[in-house]
Amino acid sequence: MNIVDEIRDLFSASIETKRAAREVLAEPLAHAVELMIATLGQGGKILACGNGGSAADAQHFASELLNRFERERPGLPAVALTTDSSTLTSIANDYAYEEVFAKQVRALGRSGDCLLAISTSGNSANVSRAIAAAHEQGMRVVLLSGRDGGESARLLDSNDVEVRVPADSTARVQEVHLLAIHCLCDRIDAILFADAP
Repeated sequence: MNIVDEIRDLFSASIETKRAAREVLAEPLAHAVELMIATLGQGGKILACGNGGSAADAQHFASELLNRFERERPGLPAVALTTDSSTLTSIANDYAYEEVFAKQVRALGRSGDCLLAISTSGNSANVSRAIAAAHEQGMRVVLLSGRDGGESARLLDSNDVEVRVPADSTARVQEVHLLAIHCLCDRIDAILFADAP
Protein backbone atom coordinates (compact mmCIF):
# COMPACT_ATOMS: atom_id res chain seq x y z
CA MET A 1 0.00 0.00 0.00
CA ASN A 2 1.33 3.45 -0.85
CA ILE A 3 1.12 6.62 1.24
CA VAL A 4 -1.85 8.00 -0.74
CA ASP A 5 -3.91 4.88 -0.07
CA GLU A 6 -2.93 4.89 3.61
CA ILE A 7 -4.07 8.50 3.92
CA ARG A 8 -7.37 7.59 2.24
CA ASP A 9 -7.77 4.79 4.79
CA LEU A 10 -7.27 7.28 7.64
CA PHE A 11 -10.00 9.48 6.17
CA SER A 12 -12.27 6.44 5.89
CA ALA A 13 -11.60 5.43 9.50
CA SER A 14 -12.43 8.94 10.68
CA ILE A 15 -15.62 9.03 8.61
CA GLU A 16 -16.75 5.65 9.93
CA THR A 17 -16.09 6.68 13.53
CA LYS A 18 -18.07 9.88 13.04
CA ARG A 19 -20.90 7.96 11.40
CA ALA A 20 -21.11 5.58 14.38
CA ALA A 21 -20.79 8.48 16.84
CA ARG A 22 -23.62 10.44 15.20
CA GLU A 23 -26.17 7.87 16.30
CA VAL A 24 -24.75 7.53 19.82
CA LEU A 25 -23.85 11.14 20.64
CA ALA A 26 -26.68 13.31 19.30
CA GLU A 27 -28.81 12.89 22.43
CA PRO A 28 -26.05 13.37 25.04
CA LEU A 29 -24.76 16.37 23.10
CA ALA A 30 -28.25 17.88 23.18
CA HIS A 31 -28.31 17.37 26.98
CA ALA A 32 -24.85 18.96 27.24
CA VAL A 33 -26.07 21.98 25.26
CA GLU A 34 -29.07 22.31 27.59
CA LEU A 35 -26.82 22.09 30.66
CA MET A 36 -24.42 24.72 29.31
CA ILE A 37 -27.22 27.06 28.25
CA ALA A 38 -28.73 26.79 31.74
CA THR A 39 -25.31 27.57 33.23
CA LEU A 40 -24.74 30.61 31.02
CA GLY A 41 -28.35 31.80 31.31
CA GLN A 42 -28.05 31.90 35.11
CA GLY A 43 -24.84 33.94 35.00
CA GLY A 44 -22.49 30.99 35.43
CA LYS A 45 -19.29 30.18 33.58
CA ILE A 46 -17.76 27.13 31.99
CA LEU A 47 -14.33 25.88 33.05
CA ALA A 48 -12.57 23.43 30.71
CA CYS A 49 -9.66 21.04 31.22
CA GLY A 50 -7.78 18.16 29.64
CA ASN A 51 -4.24 16.95 28.88
CA GLY A 52 -2.25 17.04 25.66
CA GLY A 53 -4.61 17.14 22.68
CA SER A 54 -7.49 17.40 25.13
CA ALA A 55 -5.84 20.51 26.61
CA ALA A 56 -5.86 21.99 23.13
CA ASP A 57 -9.54 21.06 22.82
CA ALA A 58 -10.30 22.74 26.17
CA GLN A 59 -8.59 25.91 24.93
CA HIS A 60 -10.35 25.68 21.57
CA PHE A 61 -13.76 25.46 23.27
CA ALA A 62 -13.06 28.33 25.66
CA SER A 63 -11.82 30.58 22.84
CA GLU A 64 -14.90 29.86 20.70
CA LEU A 65 -17.19 30.85 23.58
CA LEU A 66 -15.21 33.81 24.89
CA ASN A 67 -14.54 35.35 21.48
CA ARG A 68 -16.95 34.01 18.87
CA PHE A 69 -17.81 30.89 16.91
CA GLU A 70 -19.50 31.56 13.55
CA ARG A 71 -21.69 34.55 14.33
CA GLU A 72 -21.14 37.95 15.87
CA ARG A 73 -22.33 37.99 19.46
CA PRO A 74 -21.15 39.04 22.92
CA GLY A 75 -18.47 36.90 24.52
CA LEU A 76 -19.52 34.12 26.85
CA PRO A 77 -17.70 33.32 30.13
CA ALA A 78 -15.42 30.33 29.59
CA VAL A 79 -11.96 29.61 30.99
CA ALA A 80 -9.48 26.94 29.94
CA LEU A 81 -7.62 25.68 33.02
CA THR A 82 -4.74 24.51 30.82
CA THR A 83 -3.17 27.80 29.80
CA ASP A 84 -1.41 29.36 32.80
CA SER A 85 2.00 27.69 32.94
CA SER A 86 2.96 29.40 36.21
CA THR A 87 -0.18 28.14 37.93
CA LEU A 88 0.11 24.66 36.46
CA THR A 89 3.78 24.23 37.35
CA SER A 90 3.45 25.71 40.84
CA ILE A 91 0.59 23.33 41.70
CA ALA A 92 2.44 20.37 40.19
CA ASN A 93 5.62 21.30 42.05
CA ASP A 94 4.11 22.19 45.43
CA TYR A 95 1.41 19.50 45.50
CA ALA A 96 1.04 17.01 42.65
CA TYR A 97 0.30 16.99 38.93
CA GLU A 98 -2.97 15.27 39.77
CA GLU A 99 -4.10 18.51 41.46
CA VAL A 100 -3.40 20.99 38.64
CA PHE A 101 -7.05 21.30 37.62
CA ALA A 102 -8.78 20.50 40.91
CA LYS A 103 -7.12 23.38 42.77
CA GLN A 104 -8.17 25.78 40.01
CA VAL A 105 -11.74 24.45 40.07
CA ARG A 106 -11.89 24.99 43.84
CA ALA A 107 -10.58 28.55 43.48
CA LEU A 108 -12.55 29.63 40.40
CA GLY A 109 -15.63 27.42 40.32
CA ARG A 110 -18.91 28.33 41.97
CA SER A 111 -22.22 26.60 42.43
CA GLY A 112 -24.09 26.83 39.14
CA ASP A 113 -20.94 26.77 37.00
CA CYS A 114 -20.10 23.93 34.63
CA LEU A 115 -16.90 21.94 34.08
CA LEU A 116 -16.11 20.63 30.61
CA ALA A 117 -13.76 17.73 31.35
CA ILE A 118 -12.01 16.14 28.36
CA SER A 119 -10.19 12.80 28.44
CA THR A 120 -9.98 10.33 25.56
CA SER A 121 -9.57 7.40 27.98
CA GLY A 122 -11.40 8.82 30.98
CA ASN A 123 -8.44 7.76 33.11
CA SER A 124 -6.54 11.04 33.53
CA ALA A 125 -6.13 11.40 37.28
CA ASN A 126 -6.07 15.20 37.16
CA VAL A 127 -9.30 15.30 35.14
CA SER A 128 -10.97 12.89 37.57
CA ARG A 129 -9.90 15.04 40.50
CA ALA A 130 -11.27 18.11 38.72
CA ILE A 131 -14.64 16.37 38.40
CA ALA A 132 -14.63 15.57 42.12
CA ALA A 133 -13.70 19.18 42.92
CA ALA A 134 -16.49 20.46 40.65
CA HIS A 135 -19.02 18.38 42.56
CA GLU A 136 -17.66 19.76 45.84
CA GLN A 137 -18.31 23.26 44.47
CA GLY A 138 -21.87 22.46 43.37
CA MET A 139 -20.96 22.46 39.68
CA ARG A 140 -22.32 20.21 36.97
CA VAL A 141 -20.00 18.36 34.61
CA VAL A 142 -19.93 17.57 30.90
CA LEU A 143 -17.38 14.83 30.18
CA LEU A 144 -16.05 14.22 26.69
CA SER A 145 -14.60 10.71 26.83
CA GLY A 146 -13.95 7.60 24.76
CA ARG A 147 -13.33 3.87 25.17
CA ASP A 148 -15.23 2.74 28.30
CA GLY A 149 -15.36 6.19 29.91
CA GLY A 150 -12.77 5.22 32.52
CA GLU A 151 -12.61 6.48 36.09
CA SER A 152 -13.96 9.90 35.11
CA ALA A 153 -17.24 8.42 33.88
CA ARG A 154 -17.69 6.54 37.16
CA LEU A 155 -17.49 9.85 39.06
CA LEU A 156 -20.42 11.42 37.22
CA ASP A 157 -23.81 11.74 38.87
CA SER A 158 -27.31 12.06 37.46
CA ASN A 159 -26.93 15.84 36.99
CA ASP A 160 -23.92 15.41 34.70
CA VAL A 161 -23.61 14.47 31.02
CA GLU A 162 -21.14 12.10 29.42
CA VAL A 163 -20.42 12.32 25.71
CA ARG A 164 -18.57 9.03 25.15
CA VAL A 165 -17.15 8.46 21.67
CA PRO A 166 -17.64 4.81 20.63
CA ALA A 167 -14.00 4.24 19.68
CA ASP A 168 -10.73 3.01 21.18
CA SER A 169 -8.26 4.88 18.98
CA THR A 170 -7.10 8.11 20.65
CA ALA A 171 -6.87 9.86 17.28
CA ARG A 172 -10.42 8.88 16.29
CA VAL A 173 -11.78 9.91 19.71
CA GLN A 174 -10.04 13.29 19.45
CA GLU A 175 -11.45 13.86 15.97
CA VAL A 176 -14.97 13.32 17.27
CA HIS A 177 -14.28 15.47 20.34
CA LEU A 178 -13.47 18.38 18.02
CA LEU A 179 -16.75 17.89 16.17
CA ALA A 180 -18.58 17.62 19.51
CA ILE A 181 -17.06 20.94 20.61
CA HIS A 182 -18.26 22.56 17.40
CA CYS A 183 -21.74 21.08 17.95
CA LEU A 184 -21.83 22.56 21.45
CA CYS A 185 -20.71 25.99 20.24
CA ASP A 186 -23.09 26.00 17.28
CA ARG A 187 -26.17 25.10 19.32
CA ILE A 188 -25.29 27.42 22.24
CA ASP A 189 -25.01 30.31 19.79
CA ALA A 190 -28.17 29.34 17.89
CA ILE A 191 -30.26 29.13 21.06
CA LEU A 192 -28.86 32.01 23.09
CA PHE A 193 -28.54 34.37 20.13
CA ALA A 194 -31.40 33.28 17.90
CA ASP A 195 -31.95 36.84 16.69
CA ALA A 196 -28.31 37.55 15.86
CA PRO A 197 -27.27 37.62 12.16
